[in-house]
Amino acid sequence: MTAVPKILGIHHSAYLCRDAEETRDFYCDVLGMRMRATLAIMKRPGTDEDLRYMHLFFEMEDGNYIAFFDLPDSVSEDLFYKKDGMHEYHFAFELADLDAQQAFKDRLENLGLPVRGPIDHGFVTSIYFHDPNGLQLEFTVKAERHEAIMAEEEAKSAETLAQWTALTAATKAERLKVVAAE
Repeated sequence: MTAVPKILGIHHSAYLCRDAEETRDFYCDVLGMRMRATLAIMKRPGTDEDLRYMHLFFEMEDGNYIAFFDLPDSVSEDLFYKKDGMHEYHFAFELADLDAQQAFKDRLENLGLPVRGPIDHGFVTSIYFHDPNGLQLEFTVKAERHEAIMAEEEAKSAETLAQWTALTAATKAERLKVVAAE
């Protein structure tokens, strides 16, 4: 069997935005990211189907991107409620240290944005807030023992996962539709 190639990282994750300019203002002017691309496209990729959209790319210091789609012909206000980071999803951006995190917390609060935290999770300390599209964002700082904690967790991860699966199997069987293997 051939070895599985290594995944180098996430180039970008892409999400829907309410408005390209509003999203640019937030990610560039508030969060300080660099806008690297604004692609105005009129056809669905790989097809001749008409689809008018803009694809925006904002670069982080590590060279990875967060991207957005502005789809003016299908945009709907009900898509942009504030997402719950546990029940839906959130994005955790890494900062260098707690001073940078506090500077962002102060900056966001001075702009009138609600910020939750800092919360010490043991391996990281985080603050949480929302962008104009309703996406929950997190600024996280690794604890001094981050790598040691992750190594300890990795060593017991198979056992912990097996225990969790056994503990929650009955609940999930009641709540989720199980697809039989073919």
